[in-house]
Amino acid sequence: MATIQSKDNKTIFFNYFKSLSQTPHRLRKRMLATWTPDQELNQVRLRSGADMKRKLRWYDLVALGVGGMLGVGVFVTTGPVAGNHSGPSVFISYSIAGISALLSSLCYTEFSVQIPVAGGAFSYLRVTFGEFVGYFAGANILMEYVLSNAAVARSFTEYLCSAFGISDPNSWRVEVPGLLQGYNKLDFSAVALVLILTFCLCHSTKESSILNLIMTAFHIVFFGFIIIIGFCNGSVENLMKPTGLTPNGIRGVLDGAAIVYFSYIGYDSVSTLAEEIQNPPVTLPVGIIGSVFIVSGLYCLMALALCVMVPYNQIAEKASYSMAFQRIGWKWAGNIVGAGASLEIVASLLVAMLGQARYLCVIGRARLVPSWLSKVHPSTGTPLNATLFLGLCTASIALFTDLDIVIEIISIGTLLVFYLVANALIYRKYVLTSKNPPFPTLSFLFLITSCAIGFSISWKLEQQWWGLPLFGGIIMVVTAFFQYTVPCLGQPSEWSVPLMPWPAAVSIFLNVFLMTTLKMLSFQRFALWGLLITLFYVLYGVHSTFEAEEMGMEMEMAVNEVPNPSIQLTKLEV
Repeated sequence: MATIQSKDNKTIFFNYFKSLSQTPHRLRKRMLATWTPDQELNQVRLRSGADMKRKLRWYDLVALGVGGMLGVGVFVTTGPVAGNHSGPSVFISYSIAGISALLSSLCYTEFSVQIPVAGGAFSYLRVTFGEFVGYFAGANILMEYVLSNAAVARSFTEYLCSAFGISDPNSWRVEVPGLLQGYNKLDFSAVALVLILTFCLCHSTKESSILNLIMTAFHIVFFGFIIIIGFCNGSVENLMKPTGLTPNGIRGVLDGAAIVYFSYIGYDSVSTLAEEIQNPPVTLPVGIIGSVFIVSGLYCLMALALCVMVPYNQIAEKASYSMAFQRIGWKWAGNIVGAGASLEIVASLLVAMLGQARYLCVIGRARLVPSWLSKVHPSTGTPLNATLFLGLCTASIALFTDLDIVIEIISIGTLLVFYLVANALIYRKYVLTSKNPPFPTLSFLFLITSCAIGFSISWKLEQQWWGLPLFGGIIMVVTAFFQYTVPCLGQPSEWSVPLMPWPAAVSIFLNVFLMTTLKMLSFQRFALWGLLITLFYVLYGVHSTFEAEEMGMEMEMAVNEVPNPSIQLTKLEV
């Protein structure tokens, strides 16, 4: 028995090394391979076995989007950004990030209506730019979800401490002297929260949605309480203390906008629920765009309320809102805010973990990761394996890692994916749908990106102000010329972005610009992550998809050439 097993292992290793020798050929075949929307909707989706159950309505989607974004952003990023970057003008940072998120959400919405599958940006990019771009974006989305969920889970502990009147946010963490700084405070409360939500999500999407709907309604009332109390008990003079509205200038405002963009991650998780909603062409636009509008307004009012209550240099980086109420003498309100923020964070985690599992499920359908991650449980209609796997990953990171270490790499990954989706929408509308030659559209996308980089470099150099109007003007002229000369034809869809290509072009510009405001360390960490996921694709993903797709097609063609129908049926069954 041992001899047979040894031979099997040798055969597996021999076949794998044989596959590695064919890597260049397989990369040429698979990197740019695309699927049609019909294949994504039918053939690929069948690989999960059971279908996901369509139980969600438009109000479920709006509540999931709102619930997913609210706790992630305002309670986690507002304090650090106000103190270190934007000052009292942090509400302007949220406005800029909200405009960029709204433009990106328009692009997401059109794609989600045309391709209503659970893969979100991964599926949109795979059908447009090919397998590798879709995989790279999907891997970055998973990274941003896991890291942001871990960071938010640790914030849950900080606000829970303030709910019980404990001022030290690390009092419920266990410090381990031998570990590196930033990884040495173990957070078992965060781990417990992640694991509980993981098991809830394994049970049912609809029940999880009802829980989120109730919590979101409560949280909007709770936000109203903070905003009203903050404005009533604060002073407009605090906005000018101690060094004015923008202590670090417009540069600080924009640097803050790039960081708080992390707060808008939740809306793209709504698009991953496309296989579980009723009437996608109507429900998806309302859910995605409506949730971004509501959250943008609440973020700006919440940030403004915080800075009205307390001068920006006195805002605590941890549990900012609870500490602000305690500073103005409302300790009881600080405790209530701590409890409410803890529940808000639970709601946002629920939605984000819902989305991350569906991304991994669809990547598993594509065979870019082991296919067992794509299985949908027949009785619950949920991607059980993907939910459990990512829940364990999130819990492991939440146990060790501080928020400061992951927050900027989350932003750069998010901005890159939204940048790619905006490019993909323009290419799909003007080349794949309108049947125009690809060169004019690719040239337009290259020029927009190049000018956005040029604008950003001029901004960084500070002295080269002439570059700002130059590159900004070129972007406007090139976009107007492209709109006038390249027709947008094709079949009218049930929902499309108005005034194309302007919203997508502005989204490309803003995403590039906000990326360049992040620190160099973020790019270094992102480059390391990019190298790791590319290696995984070269060593595993491309071979798995080649064998599943290319060799499967060859086998099917060979079977179809068999003259005897009975033999053909037998081979197909095998």
